[in-house]
Amino acid sequence: MTGRTTAKGPIAPHLALIAVQVMFATWPVLGKIALRTLPSFTLVGFRVLGAALALTALGLVTRKLGVIKRNDWLLLVLSSFLGVVFNQWLFVKGLSLTTAINATLIGTTIPIFTLLVSILLGNDRGSLRKLIGILLAGAGVVFLIGPERANFSHSSIVGDLLIVINSLCYGTYIAISKRLVSRYNALTVITWIFIVGCVPAVPAGAVSLSHVSVTKVPTSVWVAVVYIVLFATVACYYLNSWALSRVSPSTVAVYIYLQPLIAFALAPLLLGEKVGLRVIVASLLVFAGVAVVTMRGRTRAIEEVSEHPEAFGH
Repeated sequence: MTGRTTAKGPIAPHLALIAVQVMFATWPVLGKIALRTLPSFTLVGFRVLGAALALTALGLVTRKLGVIKRNDWLLLVLSSFLGVVFNQWLFVKGLSLTTAINATLIGTTIPIFTLLVSILLGNDRGSLRKLIGILLAGAGVVFLIGPERANFSHSSIVGDLLIVINSLCYGTYIAISKRLVSRYNALTVITWIFIVGCVPAVPAGAVSLSHVSVTKVPTSVWVAVVYIVLFATVACYYLNSWALSRVSPSTVAVYIYLQPLIAFALAPLLLGEKVGLRVIVASLLVFAGVAVVTMRGRTRAIEEVSEHPEAFGH
């Protein structure tokens, strides 16, 4: 069978997309478990290096790993720093200071930040509908963080703000990397972005690891790290790319919003986190905002989010 299928077509791509969202949603939960023992920079170092090695091996085996041309390297490096290095450092550090539920919910604002940056760059047009959607999603994030608690003494306020900045970095990365993903296949772009990301992430992770007694790290933490690298990174990217070749980007975008629901179900079970009224109200505002932006006349910026296999992997 060739070409894309619709939502009514074969079920395999849809099962793959559900699996992707389950694995992506479990990353913050398993990340919290790993961060009980490992420093945030160490966890990022393991994830970036592990993903770079696994993706390189996958590219060589499938013969889909291409070479980035010299005149695209500046954009590649910038994309790597925004999409992997700063994205990972901010997300993992923020995750260590807030809840997995908050981190997952705030992460769903990435399409909104992508749209904002795209409008500023002239790649997309603003409209009243988009403005309303952005304001709704923004209100949800602001309500979740809580302006009345913005004295930086609350246990999660700093972590929540770091996740917001993380989402801005990632949204900017998606908006500026259009040329890369249009010139090269997804596996080539993702692999080289992780390889470049190893340059700052691995040394920082090694220095951070030197302050940890490796022999005292529980087996459960190493299992969580392996899961994060192999499943929440490599498997997710590959399955998402595979599904994207068989269903429309809009279908991929719909499945993205399963992540918070899955996190809401797992975080209380595995981490003892509570889903309070504030999280529920914030969730409704964020989902409403994203829905208003994407419900009709899909924008180029939101299409970009859907076409990036790694867009919601963090």
